[in-house]
Amino acid sequence: MTDLGKVDRAFFDEQIYPRLGADRPDVRLGPRHGVDFGVLDVGGRAVVVASDPLSLTPALGFEKAAWFAVHVALSDAAVSGIAPSHLAVTFTLPPEMTDAEFETVWETFDREATELGVSIVTGHTARYGGCQYPWVGGATALAVGDHDDLVRPDGATPGDRLLVTKGPGVEVAGFLVTLFEDAVDLPASTIADAKERFYDMSPVRDALTAAAAGPVTAMHDATEGGLRGALVEVARAGGVRLDVESSAVPSLPGVEAACEFFEIDPWAATSEGTLVVSVDPSGVDAVLAALDDEGIPTAEIGAVRDGEGAYVDGERVEPPESDPSWAVFEEYAETVGLE
Repeated sequence: MTDLGKVDRAFFDEQIYPRLGADRPDVRLGPRHGVDFGVLDVGGRAVVVASDPLSLTPALGFEKAAWFAVHVALSDAAVSGIAPSHLAVTFTLPPEMTDAEFETVWETFDREATELGVSIVTGHTARYGGCQYPWVGGATALAVGDHDDLVRPDGATPGDRLLVTKGPGVEVAGFLVTLFEDAVDLPASTIADAKERFYDMSPVRDALTAAAAGPVTAMHDATEGGLRGALVEVARAGGVRLDVESSAVPSLPGVEAACEFFEIDPWAATSEGTLVVSVDPSGVDAVLAALDDEGIPTAEIGAVRDGEGAYVDGERVEPPESDPSWAVFEEYAETVGLE
């Protein structure tokens, strides 16, 4: 069976990268494997563009499912350092979704967008036969700002320091334990800790806070492939070497136990909400302080050096061949009616 999840770099380079339509001078940053967003120049302004599939998992409850969906939709634009400003949303809904359920979803989208200063500008909403949860459409986020404020994904520079927010495995705890709680054989207090991670699964505030606080050179959220994959992608994008000390990486309550229960390596699993940040040394203290003021756990975990690749405790690491979260989701899906 073909692996689930994002395509790998070889597939991207062979199938996608050679075929990108017209070559336009206003494209300042086009598609690259592992890079979160593209950039246009429009009248001297930077327009960041990021698209993602839209997923809703009813077993979470429609408010939580929608909260997660809208933050995923905005996160790739936010890691540009420019605040998301506009959102286009397409819903291809299963026929069984009720009007009341959709109302909850849309009220949540509106609430979160309003709080973040994002205007929903266009979209498409319909029910179609053959559509099914959790994949119910797509969204495109825009962030409009000054080119000087843009944090490019390839900006990590030798001498920079590396920070990470929240640590690995946040999504395993927050999403999988919340979704499959009845099947999780852990103490009630541990389950409660893990479920507390649900609203940590957004890097939007992390990214905007870090970018506003100091000279940030690159940011990348640790989604599919986890923290290990994110480190490799930051190193590859910048053509640099990252050296990380594993003992410095934070771990939030409930994460380790959740990963052990599901037999998942927390460093390899998708961890929406975890942000890798490279910072000029002059700004490290300011960025750490700003994130702490926002209540976002953050640690300095290493450095950017000349060379190439990502190294943890001196050993080179590579992205996992497939994200282990997919296998867990497939294994436990029937427990919540998602066969």
